[in-house]
Amino acid sequence: MFQKKDGSEIKVEDSFATKLSFLIMGFGNLMHKQIVKGLGFLAIEVGFIVFMAMSGVQNLINLFTLGTVETHDEVVPGKILPVRVFGDNSMLFLLFGVLTVMVIIAFVFVWRANIKSARYVQKLEMQGKKIPSMIDDIKLYLDERFHITLLTIPIIGILTFTILPLIYMICVAFTNYDKDHQVPGNLFHWVGFANFGNVLIGDERMSTTFFGVLGWTIVWAFFATFTNYFAGIIVALIINQKEVKFKKLWRSILVLTIAMPQFISLLVMRCFFSNYGVVNRTLINLGILDGIDSAIPFFEDPTLAKITVIFVNMWVGIPHTMLMSSGILMNIPQDLYEAATVDGANKVQMFFKITLPQIIFTTTPYLIQTFIGNINNFNLIYLLTGGGPVSSKYYAAGRTDLLVTWLYKLTADNRDYNLASTIGILIFIISATFSLLTYRNTKSYKEEDAFQ
Repeated sequence: MFQKKDGSEIKVEDSFATKLSFLIMGFGNLMHKQIVKGLGFLAIEVGFIVFMAMSGVQNLINLFTLGTVETHDEVVPGKILPVRVFGDNSMLFLLFGVLTVMVIIAFVFVWRANIKSARYVQKLEMQGKKIPSMIDDIKLYLDERFHITLLTIPIIGILTFTILPLIYMICVAFTNYDKDHQVPGNLFHWVGFANFGNVLIGDERMSTTFFGVLGWTIVWAFFATFTNYFAGIIVALIINQKEVKFKKLWRSILVLTIAMPQFISLLVMRCFFSNYGVVNRTLINLGILDGIDSAIPFFEDPTLAKITVIFVNMWVGIPHTMLMSSGILMNIPQDLYEAATVDGANKVQMFFKITLPQIIFTTTPYLIQTFIGNINNFNLIYLLTGGGPVSSKYYAAGRTDLLVTWLYKLTADNRDYNLASTIGILIFIISATFSLLTYRNTKSYKEEDAFQ
């Protein structure tokens, strides 16, 4: 369906050149003298056919099987010792299979662009308009569609270095790629949802670890988020009181924890709270503790370790909330407070009716983001406790491990890549579901213009 010059609609079937473009890409463009564009589409089609014929089809077959020949020793006539014969590499089969699928999807998009282009030039011809030349197309993509030109390289980079590895790791969750199936010596195969079943309900030790770590992860994220949030608001309120002098000085002192790289602060805190650290040594010197044997096990007792990491997180996190809250407090209209004073409201009432609603409304997206960030707060847990203390009831996890640190241990220490990938998918599902449901039910989303 096209438009005439007078604006009326005309119904026209695809021309012969357009129909042939379904089979021979670029044919419609070639017939309308768009030689370069037509040859470009044709070259892509020829390249795709050659690729599929030479390796693409075999890559798809290998993707389904993930290899059939294992590495083995074979006796060769004339040789005394057996010869090592290397078999299939399941990891490469999976990678090249995923890459082939992405190439097919990309080709489908280019094929559709070819059909769209053929119909577009047919429409221009029927309307009696000039068919753009190669020079016109170049000018178009350097002017009106310049954003597409700029985004081309970044999109290719994202597809290559982000999407491809992401899809690959998702696929690993549906295989038995673990320490007992390491390539190239062994093959791994598709196992469907078996890994998810083992993590959730199948394997008793695995499910105990998952739900135990998940429970602590949620508890940690809750306290780590809201202790920093409300403590930061309180500190900001204190500093912004009219009676407080040297406001810039106090803010600068608190911001020093932000200026220092976080991993340095965490390593220093780890030393402070160790059995031979400053805290225990000071208590011993003051006579509160009898000796090093009675040192407080900040990182060895499960409960104390959890309390310690929450406390240290407040040290490194409160300044962020303080700065943000200070900016909000400075921008609350003073007329609101003056009107509330005239109406007889005291400071407590003004805080709960004016100050706190303004802060919460503005910072709700930040609060959700911080909660999700704490679920995946790898640095603090790993650098401070390493996930310890160790628990015999858990599989490759300690009492302070979060899901993300457990995932790291499964990958780096145990080489259980399938379980790690499974945990990664579950973390994404939990985080995405919480973020979407929470944010869509907040006033920041429903009443976007309420506090303008």
